[in-house]
Amino acid sequence: MSVAFFVSDLHGRIDRYDALFAAVGAERPAAVFLGGDLLPHPLARQSAPGHGIDDFLPGFLGQHLERLQTDLGTEYPRIFLIFGNDDPRSQEDDALTLESRGLLEYAHSRRIDWGPYPVYGYSFVPPTPFLLKDWERYDVSGFVDPGCVSPEEGWRSMPVPAGEVQRATIERDLATLAGDDDLGRAIVMAHSPPYQTGLDRAALDGKSVDHAPLDLHVGSIAIRRFIEARQPLLTLHGHIHESARLTGRWKEQIGRTWMMSAAHDGPELALVRFDPEHLDAATRELR
Repeated sequence: MSVAFFVSDLHGRIDRYDALFAAVGAERPAAVFLGGDLLPHPLARQSAPGHGIDDFLPGFLGQHLERLQTDLGTEYPRIFLIFGNDDPRSQEDDALTLESRGLLEYAHSRRIDWGPYPVYGYSFVPPTPFLLKDWERYDVSGFVDPGCVSPEEGWRSMPVPAGEVQRATIERDLATLAGDDDLGRAIVMAHSPPYQTGLDRAALDGKSVDHAPLDLHVGSIAIRRFIEARQPLLTLHGHIHESARLTGRWKEQIGRTWMMSAAHDGPELALVRFDPEHLDAATRELR
């Protein structure tokens, strides 16, 4: 099994995508994991010359992946994609269209086998202060941190079945997704990092709302409990851009599970390289 790439939080930045495509073309990884927040901000008028958010996937990304597929032939990598909380769910059909063309595999709420490694994707994050709620869920209960907006408020690009917003939690979703599967060799790509790790530290020092100090850790309690209980081989995360800068850590372990983040708050692409058989040797490069 060759080295795989993991990136996240590209936010429609063409220079970051160009760096990724160049690395894929030069190094021929076996797989590329795209961990969410991939599209331009929903309120951005245009992301790339000739490409607004509504045609970013079919226009920009699809064209570049087709070119890579032509150039690499049989060495074209498996590409696994999930969305993140800044990606409107209205673009989900475009991701499925790219999947039907053999360019990528849409992993949200699915198990997809990559050789001996089952890959699970999950896009939802706990409530944030932001107003787009397509990919937000209550975490383990109906609690919402001070300063955050309930999933029952804000706006959505797609309708939601009646009652889903009130009842659904990340905890229940993960239990359904994994079922009784043995996760000993599983790779779980979840946009939110686990709670109270070096991967979910936000720059909220000294801030409060209505005199209530804000929690500096903003990841998912449900995802942390899932990792502790089920011990997948590897989990891949993004979402909290500044965490690696604040903590000095982009990877760490809970038990036997390695957890890695490709979120970055600088202008560069953060490119994580890993071999599932040698996770302790994983690297992260800014390019």
